Amino acid sequence: MKEQVLIAGAGPVGLTMALELARYGVPVRIIDKIPEATHTSRAVAVWPRTLELLDRSGAAADIIASGNKVTVANILSGGRPVASLSLDQIPSPYPFALMVPQYDTEAVLRRHLAAHGVTPDLGVELLGFEQDEDGLSARLRKPDGTERTEPYAFLVACDGAHSVVRHHLGLDFKGDTLGIDWTQGDFHLSGYPFPSSQMAIFWHEDGPLLFFPMAPDRARIITSLGPSTATPPVALDQEAFQKMIDARGPGGITLTGTEWVSAFRINERQVENYRSGRVFLAGDAAHIHSPAGGQGMNTGMQDAINLAWKLALVIRGLASAPALLESYDLERRPVGALVIAASGRMTRIGTLADHTLQHVRDFVAHVLMGLSPVQRAITGLMAEVSIGYPDSPLNGPFQGEAKAGARVRPVAGEVPFGAGETPLFTACGGSEAAELAARFPRLVAAASPRSDGGAFILLVRPDGYLAAQVEDADWQELVPYFQQIGAER
Repeated sequence: MKEQVLIAGAGPVGLTMALELARYGVPVRIIDKIPEATHTSRAVAVWPRTLELLDRSGAAADIIASGNKVTVANILSGGRPVASLSLDQIPSPYPFALMVPQYDTEAVLRRHLAAHGVTPDLGVELLGFEQDEDGLSARLRKPDGTERTEPYAFLVACDGAHSVVRHHLGLDFKGDTLGIDWTQGDFHLSGYPFPSSQMAIFWHEDGPLLFFPMAPDRARIITSLGPSTATPPVALDQEAFQKMIDARGPGGITLTGTEWVSAFRINERQVENYRSGRVFLAGDAAHIHSPAGGQGMNTGMQDAINLAWKLALVIRGLASAPALLESYDLERRPVGALVIAASGRMTRIGTLADHTLQHVRDFVAHVLMGLSPVQRAITGLMAEVSIGYPDSPLNGPFQGEAKAGARVRPVAGEVPFGAGETPLFTACGGSEAAELAARFPRLVAAASPRSDGGAFILLVRPDGYLAAQVEDADWQELVPYFQQIGAER
């Protein structure tokens, strides 16, 4: 099918991509070379902005029901409190970090995807592909070993840090590998000194120790192992992990069972362009970074949501301007760079080896993180609610004090922007907004004025970011905007 999109990778990013396209009526096939769904939990945190965007498909509520809400992030050093970040002040209908095993997140996404008639094809391997102006042909190997070449309109690489698609394109994955080895695991435990609604980061002179509570008696625990050597790092077993917790933690914590452990090294890498013709890269295929902040999966899922509505408009013939698809890289690559820099900064701060610098860090962190503006800045970045697209080519005319490309805060109980079967822009305003919607009925829906909108029409993108804002009387200034993106009346 020439209008069908092929998605390589059936993890959370690929599943999000498939779900978004499927609910917008785009034919999609999602494949993964693994023979069955994984049962290990790599990512654990789902942040507010991701939940806001998943609410558009109805998946957010089910994921929340599977997880544990964390509303406080504690930082301690040498057993002394350094800072306490309040996540419940995040300006979102979901003011918390949701701790949920990745396999549960994937299970929810698969159920919602199945409701649209799509099931991942597991055990199917992408061997290669060719593309031209008219489409793309992909060579696939089925579980029985047979191979065939199939036509697609586009290919989206959600196949992870070792992306076959990225290697096939010959794209550089530029960056560095940090020189410290790490281990992590999901454990059952007792004696955790905080409620399960609070996570904890223990800075220690030998390395940090992080607890992400998933239930009252269960947590994801991450700690450093020391400088990297020539051999790959080896995960600690429960006994060795317990000794590490006794040495670096507050005391009194006992591990009572192990679900899963792994060891890793932190890479900070990003491709120079998230698009190559009819091929797009998302998630770890495009960017990888430190797990500090737990933003990797979230950033990848938001990559998918950013791209999906644009592909849907093009494939369904509702818009055709090249700038629409080109905006994916221009919007999401700076976000990837920001997350890489922020998570790397957190990692370097937590792994300072010099004792004098550690004392300076503790003092400065205690003072700065006690200030409300600093707390809002940190939690806004972690929650990704402060991320926007100020330099997007999709930003239209702006009047008043509106910020181009800014996230429009969802209102609890209202229909989310971009919900439904078509990726519609929403014109928030009075009769003038209704006139704009009547001019472009296949692309614009009218909504009541927002309380924070004043005497303006707010044009909101299908992914909930502000595309334009004009005074009510100037609503016709938005007509050229839709003409420029190739919109049909």
